[in-house]
Amino acid sequence: MASQGHTALVTGASAGIGRELAKLAAQDRRDLVLVARRRDRLEALAAELRAAHGVAVTVIAADLGQARAAQEICAQVEAAGIEVECLMNNAGFGSFGPFVRMERTRQLEMIDVNIRALVELCHLFLPGMLRRKHGHILNVASVAGFVPGPNMATYYASKAFVVSFTEGLATELRGSGVSATASCPGPTATEFGDIAGNKRSELFRRGVAEAAPVARHAYRAMLAGRVVAIPGLMNKVLALSSRFVPRALLRSGVARLNRPRQP
Repeated sequence: MASQGHTALVTGASAGIGRELAKLAAQDRRDLVLVARRRDRLEALAAELRAAHGVAVTVIAADLGQARAAQEICAQVEAAGIEVECLMNNAGFGSFGPFVRMERTRQLEMIDVNIRALVELCHLFLPGMLRRKHGHILNVASVAGFVPGPNMATYYASKAFVVSFTEGLATELRGSGVSATASCPGPTATEFGDIAGNKRSELFRRGVAEAAPVARHAYRAMLAGRVVAIPGLMNKVLALSSRFVPRALLRSGVARLNRPRQP
């Protein structure tokens, strides 16, 4: 069923923050395009949201680490006659450990998912929003984007790109009716820690946020047109400290947080 500009596309929608973002959009009676690798989880979520809110849900199983994934997603959306009003780029992953010991292909795949696919999806769906003079882009970054990240160097750098890219894009979009928001959460209770391998780090020992309130903060910031949204006082303090604390201290401090916790 074609939708006329009231559809949200959510990447990484099968779990965690992405799943919660999809729920929030459905509660607002937005139709949905759900994107992730695991079709079974997407189909289960789609059935839940259709039953609960009466929205139309399109499922696209795709691996954003693949070169043509973003183009294929856009082609399927256009073929279905769907106009995407909200693009929520949530898909991403990290890896934990000294850079030189990490598998090179995994590091490059991280760049593909966290950066390239996000930029490509923005570039593919933004023109339609501009023609309609209305739309929202939400890029899920991280508070990690404000500091260097020893033992997660590629991940932190990828999120720094997302923050900077979104800020630049938001400025370009002023007065167009389209907004761009970077959500910058801290450690969150999702599958991220298991996949990255840093769930036992000092950073996670200091507490994690639940996915639902993090997603709610990001979703509301997107609708309000905020450019950078940081949930949680300690995350705000960390982001602010990056402006005033000497870089050497930042590097050593994050290195301590990103060290394995002893059993």
